[in-house]
Amino acid sequence: MNIAEPMTMITDYALAGVTAWLGLRLATAREGQVSRLSWALAFAALAFAAALGGTYHGFAPHLSESALHLLWKATLLAAGIASFSTLAGSATAMTTGGLRTFLVAFAVIKLVLYSAWMLGHSDFVYVIADTGASMAVMGALHACSVIREGDRASWLMLAGVAISAIAAAVQASGFALHRHFNHNDLYHVIQIVAMMYFYGGARRLLDRKG
Repeated sequence: MNIAEPMTMITDYALAGVTAWLGLRLATAREGQVSRLSWALAFAALAFAAALGGTYHGFAPHLSESALHLLWKATLLAAGIASFSTLAGSATAMTTGGLRTFLVAFAVIKLVLYSAWMLGHSDFVYVIADTGASMAVMGALHACSVIREGDRASWLMLAGVAISAIAAAVQASGFALHRHFNHNDLYHVIQIVAMMYFYGGARRLLDRKG
């Protein structure tokens, strides 16, 4: 069977497998914490997006144009759910009261607008932009927590944000290590490392009270 982009497919599936495993571990050990459950949903959505993306890149020659279109749209929408869930989870852990309500509402509105936009657009740059917006707000929340409390969960989250930013920059740059290992492949590998840090932070999150 002819595989269109074998390395992109393999690294996408690797990202999906690692993220799904980490998300399952997080979901089964959430201990009643909504913030952890929200992050578990983010892991599940990203794993689903990576699996769909790998299928899109690998089996494009064997799929109809309509099937490819639906597959890619599902990939983009799943990435939006992951972006929403990361922000909602960190907002639940880092804030209370009106600020939490505002941030969760912002995450919901952003998801709705992003989903509506992506129904008519297909460029991956919009995924980077949407995820970047969530990462910026989430990073600010965890940076404030580090300054105030120096908690390990926020340090790990910030490491995940930084590594994800590197991954996004690599993807946007088009940099390739080899003609058989392009910018998408490197993006997936770097993002696997980021997900490990996010998991380390998310498993330590506690819903903020009061």
